Amino acid sequence: MTLKTDNYADEMISVTIPVFNEEKNLSQLYEKLIQALDPMGLAYEIIFINDGSSDNSPELLNQLAQKDGRVKVIHFTRNFGQTAAMMAGFDHASGDIIIPMDADLQNDPEDIPRLVEKLNQGYDLCSGWRKNRKDGSIRRVLVSKIANKLVSKISGVRLKDYGCTLKAYRKKIIKGVRLYGEMHRFIPIYASWEGAKIVELPVKHHPRIHGKSKYGLERTIKVLLDLIVITFLDNYAQKPIYVFGGAGIISAIISLGIFTYASWLKFFKNISYIETPLPVLAAMTMLGAFICILMGLLAEMIMRTYYEAQHKSIYLVEDMKNIEVDA
Repeated sequence: MTLKTDNYADEMISVTIPVFNEEKNLSQLYEKLIQALDPMGLAYEIIFINDGSSDNSPELLNQLAQKDGRVKVIHFTRNFGQTAAMMAGFDHASGDIIIPMDADLQNDPEDIPRLVEKLNQGYDLCSGWRKNRKDGSIRRVLVSKIANKLVSKISGVRLKDYGCTLKAYRKKIIKGVRLYGEMHRFIPIYASWEGAKIVELPVKHHPRIHGKSKYGLERTIKVLLDLIVITFLDNYAQKPIYVFGGAGIISAIISLGIFTYASWLKFFKNISYIETPLPVLAAMTMLGAFICILMGLLAEMIMRTYYEAQHKSIYLVEDMKNIEVDA
């Protein structure tokens, strides 16, 4: 599939691939990438990020880089995780279009032209959807489906497969994005905050032949915790007092209710304050209320420092007419 058109002839593609102990897959993956990228007629680079591999992956990657100048390799000092590896790929990518994918041959490089073609139709992000997953675990697929529905519901960005690494991004939408934890799978949410046009496309998914999966229940828990962070940032990043202050007010109301009940017991049932733990509970919940409100005020100060000290804007402008912009 040749995609070189007048509008996109000068664009470059950067394929970024985190690698952790994938020595048996690398040579075949490289060959498949070349077969998929060469016919597109666009300049490209392949960036492998060695995430502290303990097998022969580093040596094989160096050989590929020596053999082909379009292959670039980043070696980490130790294993930092997939999100850090993807972030390194984004930071060092030169292309106008960035395509991350896994190194285990479960993603198919043949889908890359289709993803890029979708971007050329006016989208900023094309997300792969593993419609027919080949993971072999019903439990894993079921958990993934539930998680995808939960993330879509909470974020408002409707995708069937947040966990698919194979995606195509226009570089402008992820420029400046900082990722932590397992948040690489939430990039579509970050992109939606920037006003990106997002589309999802079914892609091939192959069973793993070599190596071992690095995914487990622990990662699912991390994803759920990161989802809480994303939800907070989406709704309350600019006004954290709404969360902390709201929790403080609720705690104060509970405290007053408990103390009122303890007073009713004293005056109408002759049950002394020292005969019930209610006064202590009221004092603890009131203390919690003060702490929450103070944390909210502190968070407000931090947020103002974040925006004002770095001259960050609380809005994004797509275009302006007849307005001069200071250099």
